[in-house]
Amino acid sequence: MSGFTGTRRLVRLALRRDRITLPAWILGMAAFLSATTAMFEDNYAKHPELLVPDTQVVVENPGMRVLGLVTGPTVGGYTLHRDALTLMVLAALMSVFAVVRHTRQAEELGREEILGAGVVGRYASLGAAVIVALGANVVLAGMLGMGMIIAGQPGAGSLVAGTSIALVGVAFTGVAAVTSQLASTTRGATGLAGAALGGSFLLTALGNVLGTVDAAGMRLTSAWPAWLSPIGWGQQMRPFADDLWWPAGVSLLALGLLSGVTVVLVGRRDVGRGMLPERRGDAHARPGLLSPAGLIWRLQRGVLLGWAIGMVGFGLVFGALSEQIGGMEGAATEWYAAFGGDVDLLGAYWASMMQIAGMAVAAYVVTLALRLHHDEARGTLEPVLGTAVSRLRWLAAYAVNAAAGATLLILLLAGGMVVTGGLVLGNTAALARDLVGAALVQLPAVAVLGAAVLVLVMLVPRWSVGLSWTLVGAGIFVGPMFGPSLGLPAWLLDLSPFSHVPNAPAVAISAEPVLGLVAACAVLAAVGAAAMRRRDLALPA
Repeated sequence: MSGFTGTRRLVRLALRRDRITLPAWILGMAAFLSATTAMFEDNYAKHPELLVPDTQVVVENPGMRVLGLVTGPTVGGYTLHRDALTLMVLAALMSVFAVVRHTRQAEELGREEILGAGVVGRYASLGAAVIVALGANVVLAGMLGMGMIIAGQPGAGSLVAGTSIALVGVAFTGVAAVTSQLASTTRGATGLAGAALGGSFLLTALGNVLGTVDAAGMRLTSAWPAWLSPIGWGQQMRPFADDLWWPAGVSLLALGLLSGVTVVLVGRRDVGRGMLPERRGDAHARPGLLSPAGLIWRLQRGVLLGWAIGMVGFGLVFGALSEQIGGMEGAATEWYAAFGGDVDLLGAYWASMMQIAGMAVAAYVVTLALRLHHDEARGTLEPVLGTAVSRLRWLAAYAVNAAAGATLLILLLAGGMVVTGGLVLGNTAALARDLVGAALVQLPAVAVLGAAVLVLVMLVPRWSVGLSWTLVGAGIFVGPMFGPSLGLPAWLLDLSPFSHVPNAPAVAISAEPVLGLVAACAVLAAVGAAAMRRRDLALPA
């Protein structure tokens, strides 16, 4: 018997367990890229004269370079500048979650010990996890490329684009395999991989910001830090321009090296243990942990910190672009005017950025709300409710943390925009008043989505994760960001809570839509709370 005996059967088992999760990731990303590509194709078909100046803006502005590369004035290249970074991060997370789920989580829950008692080699689970993650990324590359082809982009560039995104997932398959050996918990392994992903983004952003622009303002040559990052390797394939394939070899080489390190680490540790020593906890708990709200805050603060850093960074970038947006003329202003809902271009730009930020904060709230299901399914809720904590108090603790976290994140983004926007435009005090109001008015829509997820967790806990993210995706797609450009009917647009958010500061904030969103949130929260009180807990067997 070799170390990989039983790998084929474990691959089948992993595919059976992930038969819904992985297709949801892949189809969701493909649909997102296809929809946004079609949107930009339609916009530039109406105003082709804007493609060159828009390309020059994103190439020459250091803040826009943080989001990625553009090589030449093409619709596909411009679309990737807007979408590729997000999709690369999602591909990396898909791979990390898949590998950690079938390696470190299997050990943490005791499944690996049961499997190891059979005819299964020491490396079989690891091999199966890597094979499944790689297969998912191969399918993802094809689906992304097909989505762009359907949206009207050239076939060769579309296939390079899909591959460039999926290769980030390939590289982080190896990263997750290593972190699963280093950490002794699922949360630790995922956190280490997430830190590596953040470092990868920072290296790529630094390399692009320090890069050089050609005389025509159409091509950016990245500095050396971008070549130290899996995200940078994907961007250097330059789809729809050079269509380079050789940077893919760097990602595959990294996977091979990381896989070799992982095999060595597996042979040097005990099952259930990580290579890094577990940190001892404090001898006495802090007073904040005496309440359920304090416990949730303690568990969530690391995730919130990561989101906060990202929101501040994007706020600084968005604010720095205010001067360039304000100088646009003619047809270039139509998209912001339509999206922001006013002829005041800067107000429309700020409104559009705040709506995008609201959608991002909604994703954070949903991840926190889904921990309700996690606590229940993992059995950690039962001992909490065995104390003097009632079910409603437990729900209220999550609601308090979600509200505080969402408010903090949206205000941090507004603060970043105020800092850099004030530097380039002046009148910082007036800008702060406008942007803080525009930020806070996004929260009722975020709360509606959070309350809807609560209802799903309480009524259909088994399917709540997939349905929740489907709900978030639908709310974004039929909302003001994509819905009007896709020509969706008004009744469908009205189903998104973001469609009812006032476009502040482009227009004055009216009370009616805000109160309507608050009322909808209250009704959904009441339904979720009532369902929680009247059903049995879905505890692990």
